[in-house]
This record gives sequence, C-alpha cells and structure tokens, in this order.
Amino acid sequence: MRPSNRHLNEMRAVSIETGVTKHAEGSCMIKMGDTHVLCTATIEDRVPPFVKGTGLGWVTAEYGMLPRSTGSRMRRESTVGKQGGRTLEIQRLIGRSLRAGVDRVALGERQITVDCDVIQADGGTRCAAITGGWVALRLAVGKLMKAGDVTGNPLVDPVAAVSCGLYAGQPVLDLDYAEDSEAGVDGNFIMTASKRLIEVQMSAEGATYSRDQMDALLDLAEHGVETLVAKQREATGA
Repeated sequence: MRPSNRHLNEMRAVSIETGVTKHAEGSCMIKMGDTHVLCTATIEDRVPPFVKGTGLGWVTAEYGMLPRSTGSRMRRESTVGKQGGRTLEIQRLIGRSLRAGVDRVALGERQITVDCDVIQADGGTRCAAITGGWVALRLAVGKLMKAGDVTGNPLVDPVAAVSCGLYAGQPVLDLDYAEDSEAGVDGNFIMTASKRLIEVQMSAEGATYSRDQMDALLDLAEHGVETLVAKQREATGA
C-alpha cells in the first residue's frame, strides 16, 4: 500500500493553470499533488556567444526553490553567493530536455529562457518543472507565431517528465516525498509525446534492480508521460 493510497500506476492529481503572470510571454502554474511549480518563458532577441551567427535559436532554463517550499526554511542561494550543485544540475537538465523538442532552425536566432520556481515541494520538482516548462514555452512560441516572427512551428514534439521507482519492492509511478525518501530505486524519465526518450536518471539506494524491473518502470513512465502530455495539450489548446 502506498502512503497516499494510490494504485501502483496512479499519478497524483495534475493541474496546469496558464497565464498566471502579467509580463512573461508564456506562464503556468503546474501542480502535481503537493508539488507546485511556477514556470515562465521569456523571449529575447539575442543568443549566447557560442550560438551567435549560426542562425539557430536557443532554449535555456533556470530553476530555484523558495525558502519555505520545504518543511524547514532553506537559505536563498543568492545569500550564499552561488548556486548549489543540485540547482545547476536540474536547470541544465530542464534546458536540454526542452531543447530536444525544438527545431532551432525554425526558432530563428533568438533565445527563450524558461524560469522554474518551486513554490511547494513534495517530490518530483524537476519533473514538474520540465512538464510545466514546456507549457510556458509553447505559449511563448504561440505569440511568436501569431506575430509572424517565425514562419513555421518551431516545436517538434511535446516534452514531459515523470518519476518512477521501487517502493516496498513494487514499481510505482510518480513518487511523492514520502515514497521518494524511502524508495530503494528511483528514477526520472524524460520523453516526448511520441515516447522518444530524452534522458533517464536512475539510481539505487540500499538495493539493486533488474532489467525486468527497469522495463516495468519504463512502462509506468510511458503511461505517466501520456497523461501529462494530455494535460499539456488541454492547457495550451494544442
């Protein structure tokens, strides 16, 4: 029995509210159970120096957790003077995940920055950030298309992410914190709507896992991503 009483293949309740900020070209609040992440997308007519002059666009991301997004207060990283290793790893993951679904030639030489701010954390924040980040990106690109600033749709395929793991020896979908903290194996699965894998992060803690168990987790992840993509499309009308 899972702590939340969910079935093994059952997601937490997922909602995506769009247009939650006034100034960003694209924005949404994604809620996956008690994990809530604010995602905004900003379009800029510039690209990093290593992209300049190539005619290619760029999509990047920044990620952060508010001080009381968790059970005890965390110090803001700005007060420490640098970002932590976990923050850097997650925002790089978000950026390369979103770029996997973008035709950078069609985007043109401009940059879209997706900011993901964790308002409340209960496991799976990076997965929620990627899934919500795609929605914010989709809304921002929609404005480019409506204005005629791009000739075609630069978005190739929706991108979403979900966590899966072995909890009490059973493969489970969409771990919350209570499960994640006790899981013998946990992983993050990032893939496109067409079920093409972008990245898989899996690790064992105090246990090992078999090929069959990994396949079972991948099957669960495909089911979860299918659910999330449906939510993305519902939110964006695409």
